[in-house]
This record gives sequence, structure tokens and C-alpha cells, in this order.
Amino acid sequence: MELELSLTTILVTFAGVFLICFMKGAFGGGFAIVGIPLLSLVMDPITAGGLLAPLFIAMDLFGLRYWKPSTWSKPDLTLLVPGLVVGIGVGYLLFRVLDHRAIAIVMAVVTLVFVGLWFRAGGNVSVKPRSAPKAVAAGVTSGITTMVAHSGGPPLAMYLLPLGLSKQVYAGTTSLFFTVGNLLKAIPWLILARPTGDVLGLALICLLAVPSGVWLGWRLHARLDQRQLYRACYGLLIITALKLLWDGISGYLA
Repeated sequence: MELELSLTTILVTFAGVFLICFMKGAFGGGFAIVGIPLLSLVMDPITAGGLLAPLFIAMDLFGLRYWKPSTWSKPDLTLLVPGLVVGIGVGYLLFRVLDHRAIAIVMAVVTLVFVGLWFRAGGNVSVKPRSAPKAVAAGVTSGITTMVAHSGGPPLAMYLLPLGLSKQVYAGTTSLFFTVGNLLKAIPWLILARPTGDVLGLALICLLAVPSGVWLGWRLHARLDQRQLYRACYGLLIITALKLLWDGISGYLA
């Protein structure tokens, strides 16, 4: 659809981008889908993807001022990032033939099962050893889903959360992971959705949301203790899964 650059469009989009920035500041990345429903009120998914591609890079680069190298789990990133690169490439090649609705439903169900197991364990994090095959699989899956649906967070979280990383290392690792991912997928998304003048203008306006949104999220992160942050992450996984489930089912019913 054509983007109508009205005051409503600007305000709703700005609010959505601010929410995404806030989530990146608080949790390092991976929960961008929480803010996307707002964008869907004023633009179609392809236009939103073209708008967000450069904004994600700005958010991530700004976020790195808080998530410094000391917060990165380098052994995990060494395993995750190659899979991410492969996944984004596969997602781009299959973008127009993949059934996005089916992917959304499958990812939602898997995520809800994962969170259900956590609840069954009484909300405790069962620390598990690092696994190279699981890390590579998580990277590939996250690459595909972030490319086709901006929903790369659940696969990464399902790998990282059971490792029992400190809250800073968890957030820093996800931040760098998605910085790499968003840099890689920016060009494919800009090819798939060439931004028009209005979209570019809207993106420039939304850049103003980046510093304050990321900073406020980081302030929240500093106030949360380890257990609170992990509970928040599992709660956000539920919201993400329900959003994916709704997108998938409503797509088939439309």
C-alpha cells in the first residue's frame, strides 16, 4: 500500500520505533517484534521492513555504547554468528516462496513449549552446558526468521537463556548478535522494499527516538536483578509467541 505521511502515521510509527529501541536498551535485542504491531496499523509489512532496516542499524550501533565487548559471550558468538549469516542468506533466497504464516505458527508453538517447560520447572533457570550443534541451529533459525519476519529473538533466547549467563552478558551477547544480523539483512531488505521519499523522511524523523529509547531501556536493565531480567525475557517470549501465532492464523483466515 502507499504510505500516507500524515500526523497519525508519524506518531504511531515513532511510538513503535521508540518501543523497539527501549526493548533493545533493556534486553540487548531480539524482541523487536513487540513494537511492530504499532507499525502495522499504518503501513504494510514490506514497507515496515524497508523502514526498519536502516533504523535497526542505528539502534544497534547506539546500543553498543552500553553493551561493550566485556558483555559479549565470545565463545557463544563464535558458534552463533556463522549460523546467523547462513540463515539470513537462506531467508533472503526463500523470502518470496516461504509460507510466512506457517513459519510464524511453528515458531510460536515451539516458543510456547519452551516457555511451558520453564514454568513446569517452577520458573527456575536450569543451567545447561554449551552445545555447538544447538548454537549453530539457533543461529541459522534466527537468521531465517529475522529475515522473513523480524522475529529472530525466540531461537536465540531458547539457546542463551538455559546457559545461565549474567544479565549483562546475556544482553550484550544478544545486542552484538543482532547488530551483525541487522547489518547483514539491511541490504536484502532494502532491495526487497525500496524506500520511497516519504518512507525515508519518516525514517529520519524516527531516528530521534533512538537515543532516548535505548537509554531508557538500559536504565531499566540496570534496575532489574538477574532473576527479574530472566522472568521478563520469558514473559516477552510469551508475548512474541502469541503475536506470531496471531499473525499466522489470521493470515490463513484472511
